[in-house]
Amino acid sequence: MLFQNEFENLLEYTISLEDAPQKEPLRQAFFVGRCREMVSFREKILGRKLRCQATTLGCQMNAKDTEKLLGILKEIGYEPVEEQEEADFILYNTCTIRENANNKVYGHLGYLQSLKQKNPELIIALCGCMMQEKHVVDTVREKYRFVDIIFGTYNIYQLAEMIYRRLMGEMPVLEVWEKMNCIVEQIPSLRKSDFKAGVNITYGCNNFCTYCIVPYVRGREISREPEEILSEIRKLADDGVKEIMLLGQNVNSYGRGLEKPCTFAELLEECCKVDGIERIRFMTPHPKDFSDEVIRVIARNEKICRHIHLPLQSGSTEILRRMNRRYTTEQYLALAERIREGIPDVALTTDIIVGFPGETEEDFEDTLDVVRRVRYHAAFTFVYSKRTGTPAASYEDQVSPEVVKERFPRLLEEIRRIAAEECEKEVGQVTEVLVEDIDSHEEGFVTGRMGNNLMVHFPGEASLIGQFKKVRLLESKGFYYLGEEV
Repeated sequence: MLFQNEFENLLEYTISLEDAPQKEPLRQAFFVGRCREMVSFREKILGRKLRCQATTLGCQMNAKDTEKLLGILKEIGYEPVEEQEEADFILYNTCTIRENANNKVYGHLGYLQSLKQKNPELIIALCGCMMQEKHVVDTVREKYRFVDIIFGTYNIYQLAEMIYRRLMGEMPVLEVWEKMNCIVEQIPSLRKSDFKAGVNITYGCNNFCTYCIVPYVRGREISREPEEILSEIRKLADDGVKEIMLLGQNVNSYGRGLEKPCTFAELLEECCKVDGIERIRFMTPHPKDFSDEVIRVIARNEKICRHIHLPLQSGSTEILRRMNRRYTTEQYLALAERIREGIPDVALTTDIIVGFPGETEEDFEDTLDVVRRVRYHAAFTFVYSKRTGTPAASYEDQVSPEVVKERFPRLLEEIRRIAAEECEKEVGQVTEVLVEDIDSHEEGFVTGRMGNNLMVHFPGEASLIGQFKKVRLLESKGFYYLGEEV
């Protein structure tokens, strides 16, 4: 058992797991208390606070999960720090969307082993999507036996219980579930921002795009009850949060499976009624489920940001079919047109994959054509890479690296050109900006985000962070602006 020499009466702290409350979140509150007592003993011996460090890889869902995990660690008594060398508890919340994400984690583990050798009582925990893959867990247990705690995506709320088991001598603590048994949201959270917050509205994904591992590691889609979501948003507003982002792998399909029907459009409308919340964003919608009612709700509610991230992936109907995206190029273009007609000041952004198996030059030209017609303000572009466990990985007609290398810069150039032209149209206008941080590149400047999600840098002090300011856009830099407060 860790810290065993520091307890005068071990029996006082030893309980059977069956003796703990069974109902959540009372059960986890119980283990938080037990861990807090044990950590306090350790602090008295060391003469300092115990410290924790968390690294997040992947999407906004992972970032939100890490906030919850850090909230639990803080309740236990750990103080968050930035440097791993200073930590007594290190956590990696992993992503497995691409193979190189896995390799990145394995690379970090070698360094963590050296830290463990220097400090044998350092606790190392791995969680997240990568841990949902059996072959990954087998590799960790075989090659990285110093890892103390391993868990997946479905039971992050159990962190305190897993830490207790580790402190009581279990090694490793392995708790990877095959599916989500329940949703437990009433747990602590340590937000990175005082004025912005993510709010989960769904978990999992039912889409099974042929290139994507997410449905296999995040499970089937589950929607939270609308009143639970609204209650969380109200509490955030009371805590000073001004901007929320509704999170889900496919927010547009929100409400399926609920006993009392509620659509995403209806949820958005209710969110707008929460006093104190001034901006609402959402991520990520799926084009096949984007309803005209959502467009109308956005158009009539100023709180909802004029930014929609609308993943394209490919401009070729044939490639979209092979991706199992369940919409055609024509349907996507028609949706983009309806969005622009209904919300004239909207900024559209997207995701695009280059080199998906079977992509011909004609297919790639179709993608360029959609980029030219939709005119995105920005795009996240990716080179297709095989993801073991997905159907597309076994497709025989993989595109050669040489062809992808030739196509990718052409796409980037088209996106940059169009984005620069779209941004230039806004120069001279005055817009509302939420100041988010000090500008890391220009002394005496701050960085803020506009409603359309683009960034603007302008002269200001740290005291402005978290405030809304009117800013005149003086110069476009392609994907961001320089401005001045008015």
